[in-house]
Amino acid sequence: MMRQDKIIAIDGPAGSGKSTLGRRLAERLAYLYFDTGVMYRVVTFVALARGLDVYDETLITALAEQIRIDVQPPSVQDGRENDIIVDGADVTWDIRKPDVDARVSIVAAYPGVRKALGTQQRRVGLRGRVVMVGRDIGTVILPDADVKIYLDASAEERARRRYQERCARGETADYDEILLSIQARDELDSNRAVSPLRPAEDAIHLNSDDLDIEQVLEKATALAV
Repeated sequence: MMRQDKIIAIDGPAGSGKSTLGRRLAERLAYLYFDTGVMYRVVTFVALARGLDVYDETLITALAEQIRIDVQPPSVQDGRENDIIVDGADVTWDIRKPDVDARVSIVAAYPGVRKALGTQQRRVGLRGRVVMVGRDIGTVILPDADVKIYLDASAEERARRRYQERCARGETADYDEILLSIQARDELDSNRAVSPLRPAEDAIHLNSDDLDIEQVLEKATALAV
């Protein structure tokens, strides 16, 4: 029997809409929304702030093991989704700076960093009343989550959505280029040695190719309540 304060894991490939779904589902359930990618941003930000070389895997791994990261409901209504706290300091907006954007993928690829942050992600998730979004939540971070959803969409559909989003923002976009980028990211995520992207054996597989976000949200809500 499921607990009342559930742990909900949402995994899926890049561009599948899992962050949007996770955010909307958490809002509907009055749960904490936790996109685990923010923790990799925290490590990157702290490393840069301390003048550490992000290409030094040993040094960055040690940093990830030393700092304490917490994710809490937003305490300020300034557009933030959460409060991101590291060693007691609010870094919610600091981790969104361009220099962090440019280097976070380097940090996130280190196995030792993933292991250290996995422990911290688990600590937050086990409180319950949380919707956690990532690529290995149901398989590695919280394999005993009450609800596991694997949100998928074809590479072509994900590329189409990103193309339309960029065009709507007035940006120059090339559909074929976006598609190749998504396919390359899928290949990387699915074949990496540590925590590869794959659905948990007991995850509910939702394909959103022919569904809009409201339809996906309704299906996810039915699974979660």
